[in-house]
Amino acid sequence: MRILWLKTDLLLPLDKGGKLRTWHLMRHLAKRHEITYLAFAEPGQLAGPREGASSSDIDGMREVAARVETVRRSEPAKGTWQFYSDAAMHVVDPLPYAVGKYRSTEFRQHLDALLAEIDFDLIVCDFLFPAVNLPKRLPCPAVMFTHNVESEIWRRHAETKTSPLSKLLYGMQYRRMLRYEGAALRRFDGVLAVSDADRDTFDRIYPGAIQRPVHVVPTGVDTEYFAPEGIPNPDSQILDIKSQIPNPESRQATLIFTGSMDWLPNEDAMLFFCRDVLPLIRAEEPDVTLSIVGRAPTPAVKQLAEQAGVRVTGRVDDVRPYMRDAAVYIVPLRIGGGTRLKIFEAMALGKAVVSTTIGAEGLPVTNGEHVILANEPPTFARAVLQLLRDVDHRRQLEAAARALVVEKYDWSAVAGELEEALVGYASVHADGGAALSGSSSEVPRRAEGEAWQAAGVGPRRKVKEVGPHDTVKKEGAWGLDPSAS
Repeated sequence: MRILWLKTDLLLPLDKGGKLRTWHLMRHLAKRHEITYLAFAEPGQLAGPREGASSSDIDGMREVAARVETVRRSEPAKGTWQFYSDAAMHVVDPLPYAVGKYRSTEFRQHLDALLAEIDFDLIVCDFLFPAVNLPKRLPCPAVMFTHNVESEIWRRHAETKTSPLSKLLYGMQYRRMLRYEGAALRRFDGVLAVSDADRDTFDRIYPGAIQRPVHVVPTGVDTEYFAPEGIPNPDSQILDIKSQIPNPESRQATLIFTGSMDWLPNEDAMLFFCRDVLPLIRAEEPDVTLSIVGRAPTPAVKQLAEQAGVRVTGRVDDVRPYMRDAAVYIVPLRIGGGTRLKIFEAMALGKAVVSTTIGAEGLPVTNGEHVILANEPPTFARAVLQLLRDVDHRRQLEAAARALVVEKYDWSAVAGELEEALVGYASVHADGGAALSGSSSEVPRRAEGEAWQAAGVGPRRKVKEVGPHDTVKKEGAWGLDPSAS
């Protein structure tokens, strides 16, 4: 097949869960199919190699794509005045900010040129956001690859905020995302989700919007790369990284969290843990330390390093030495969707994991056998303390976790399932060209146009805000299913 893969960023560096998932799946697909990859790129990625890298990110992308096309774009760092200024400009935009910021005439023109040049068999829209630049009609079937239920992330943000202004702003973004996501999903020939939980949530929130049954692409892990043996020794790391790695003598009392620290759910998780959970743990075990490892920590995350026993590393070249030197891997997420690759990576490394229910949402793990689940600060702290003190219990959990992912969730098996699904979607053809609403859609074109107009795509009009008890309707009035929780 000739596949056009659309995303809002390059996959390199591999520093986010969504990037890792797509990279491993595309690496398999690229062996048998011709992939053209179109994405935005930061100016530094276009200019040449990153500092400390041997080749440019664009050159590296050719491992998973036969052709790589980019559109220049810069995004202000979260927490800066430029970021807040950019967000303020979208307050009156009917599109949710997370989508509207990617609206680009240049991207759309580049996309149109590719579609005119190449006879693609399938278009894959990776995440919801690139869909804002798709034309209304396409010459081939199109698939939406969702890594989260985006509206659920914003709903949980609004629920966890305490200030009235924050609740108002996040609630507004949630309602806009709810409208946009539902309208977007109904336009595709197929939808991919990363868990049964996400599939069920799509069906519940957007009944009748998705043409065909959602295909679930399970989460996988590179079990050879994330293996307890063969991990580089910390002494081989560069000096500034070596100085941050915990001393082996203290590893039994070290906790770790990894992830992109500019992603709001990760930031919230660390603020919550350091404020409400870590003090309970250190009250009984004063020597316990926490390592927060991941790219682009926000100002709020950086401030956590001022607390006793907390270190914030920023971006590192290899997370495995840090994970190896930790006794317990924590995932105290209160917000999120999709599935957390970080948990499978920790399990493959043979790490004991303590997570909230939301943190492990969608993963086929059993509480008490593969991970420990705890939601409230006292129970989360108690679970961590138990694993720190009971080495035998910790070892049993680690062994069971590693065995599960090695047996069932290596990326090679997962990618094979994805390939079968994409080949099936590519067989969907429309007479005279596939409309984005799908060649076999039963949704009237009028309803489709109203839904997209309500979502802020195409001619703009005043849109009524959807209330918390409104129902998602087929004729474009996108709201919240009363059964949503």
